[in-house]
Amino acid sequence: MLTAMFLAALVLITVHSQETEETITYTQCTDGYEWDPVRQRCKDIDECEIVPDACKGGMKCVNHYGGYLCLPRTAQIIVNEREEAAAESTSGRNNVIRRTPADPQRAPPNPTHQIQCAAGYEQSDHNVCQDIDECATGTHNCRADQVCVNLRGSFTCHCPPGYQKRGDQCVDIDECTVPPYCHHRCVNTPGSYYCQCNAGFQLASNNHTCVDINECDANNPCAQQCYNILGSFICQCNPGFELSSDRINCEDTDECRTSSYLCQYQCVNEPGKFSCVCPEGYQVVGGRTCQDINECETTNECREDEICWNYHGGFRCYPRNPCQEPYVLTSENRCVCPVSNAICRELPYSVVYKYMSIRSDRTVPSDIFQIQATTIYPNTINTFRIKSGNENGEFYLRQTSAVSAMLVLVKSLSGPREHIVDLEMLTVNSLNYRTSSVLRLTIIVGPYAF
Repeated sequence: MLTAMFLAALVLITVHSQETEETITYTQCTDGYEWDPVRQRCKDIDECEIVPDACKGGMKCVNHYGGYLCLPRTAQIIVNEREEAAAESTSGRNNVIRRTPADPQRAPPNPTHQIQCAAGYEQSDHNVCQDIDECATGTHNCRADQVCVNLRGSFTCHCPPGYQKRGDQCVDIDECTVPPYCHHRCVNTPGSYYCQCNAGFQLASNNHTCVDINECDANNPCAQQCYNILGSFICQCNPGFELSSDRINCEDTDECRTSSYLCQYQCVNEPGKFSCVCPEGYQVVGGRTCQDINECETTNECREDEICWNYHGGFRCYPRNPCQEPYVLTSENRCVCPVSNAICRELPYSVVYKYMSIRSDRTVPSDIFQIQATTIYPNTINTFRIKSGNENGEFYLRQTSAVSAMLVLVKSLSGPREHIVDLEMLTVNSLNYRTSSVLRLTIIVGPYAF
């Protein structure tokens, strides 16, 4: 801590009047100085003597021109007495005021007149009031264990460092009640104190500040990973392990027990890790997800007169020629009833066989299949209906245009299960000609929702 120095210049102030003038001269000193009537100049005030506890925190007070310094006790001070004397000689402010005799407020001075001084002051040879130094004259009442410090018009009794005056007694100062002496904890002692640190810290070289102890560098107490934090440390474990109750050692984490969402199907715990398995017909992808295996591409077991159809979790074999009498195969999966056959007049003209697979417990309602006319005739009207396979009301057929309709799943289906739904398109022209076509849709519901 450094208290600023004050050096003042000499200022002369003169006031003029039109009447007969009389001159009165008086002297005023700047802050940090007081008038010395004997030497007729301003002299420095020793704040270190008159200001109680001028410096805190173990610093020592050093008086200086117009102020004082707070420096470490080990600091060396060199004082230039000539500069100090010069500073004192320029620290006054001589003011000259000219007043007329008509001014009733103050009478002209009389050198021979006896003046009345306030308590603590006495008349000097120059007929001015000057301070009485009670400490020098021995007229003070300080105790033997106290130090007398003269003040202007009075005096004070100081106690030794680390003590304060209470009444006429010097009692110990509890430095711990006046922060910030210590960083963490302060312990008061008679006339002094010392600092202590919290657990995990140690005193720095200045005996006041507390610095962190790096327990991980000093002696790693953790079984696996150690991280230093302010005033302490924390242990962490490698992936697949968790801290035991002592917060030091590590135990295997049963990931399968802690969460049911790690694997899409089944979780298998292993030391420090886990793995996911999938049911038959699926394979693990991305470590956790189950993906359907296309058996038709890997292990096709269907005969030559059959086609393989893959679905979620398995496969089926269907005949390459699904047509039944009197229908004949005209193209892949398309059967036509010949118009030359009289039986065909009461039957749909064509039957198309389609296959699709959906997951179990699919969200409803859900659009699953679109039926559309392959041939469009002019001046005809097409209507669509579910002809069979919807006895439990799982489906709904919504016409989307003049030539198309959408099959909607309205009830959730659980697998494994197979549904055969006949979707019929009835075509009528302006001449009342009627014909129909059927799309036989085989829906295979997989055993799982993935």
